Amino acid sequence: MKKFKKVCSFLGTAGLLIAGSLDAKASDSFFPNIHGKSLTTPVAWGNAYGTIYAGASLTTPSPYLDNETDGAYAVGLGIGNPHENLGLQATVLVLNIDQFNRFAMNVHAFRCFGDASAIGVGVENIRLDNATNDSDKSYYVVYSHCVDGDSLVNPATGRSKLHFSIGAGSGRFGDKSEFDIASGKGEHGTYVFGNVAYELFNEFNIISDWNGLNLNAGISKTFLLGNNVPFVVTLGAADLTRNSGDGVRFIASIGTGFTL
Repeated sequence: MKKFKKVCSFLGTAGLLIAGSLDAKASDSFFPNIHGKSLTTPVAWGNAYGTIYAGASLTTPSPYLDNETDGAYAVGLGIGNPHENLGLQATVLVLNIDQFNRFAMNVHAFRCFGDASAIGVGVENIRLDNATNDSDKSYYVVYSHCVDGDSLVNPATGRSKLHFSIGAGSGRFGDKSEFDIASGKGEHGTYVFGNVAYELFNEFNIISDWNGLNLNAGISKTFLLGNNVPFVVTLGAADLTRNSGDGVRFIASIGTGFTL
């Protein structure tokens, strides 16, 4: 179904954008923490330094498809040095998890300004097959920042507890599905998106994001396997308002990554 695939395909990598790259640069400054920052929207920080990552995501029920569940797989590579020049990550997505016959790619480039801020640009859903297109390309630009302050930096990790992103994009960030239009929900959203994440109890982030069409909320936690391999788990509830979709749905993603 159009629209869901664009959201779901991103979920597989949303929680991985921080975990693989932050520890590659030593600094006395504070960093974003290592948990997921968003549910359905981009963040500016990304993978770099030769990081390989993989993930999977699902949503249930799919919008306007009764009790059906849908999902996607993702694998990607991040290269470059975003503190000195530019970081670049490319993610290949499997959109049909039953037959492995529909593929797309997301590309994200980003630059860090110090340790607390970054700006990124990207394109999602570059089709790699000739299958019927149920989702269009989406372009975006996004700024992300983590907040300093005595009460907002975890003294044990030296990482910020509070993070936010603001951005604008085309495609899935503002174009509603034919089902939304037929249901009287309008043709367009805001084309502006954002997310906020806050770390609770040094354990996980609570997250809320607006993806241009609807409001979502959830949690994300990164478990470290050994000292260097992250395992990211993100759970949430999507479509919390009546701006799009036909009701609240459960979304989830898992992922891992490592630096070569």
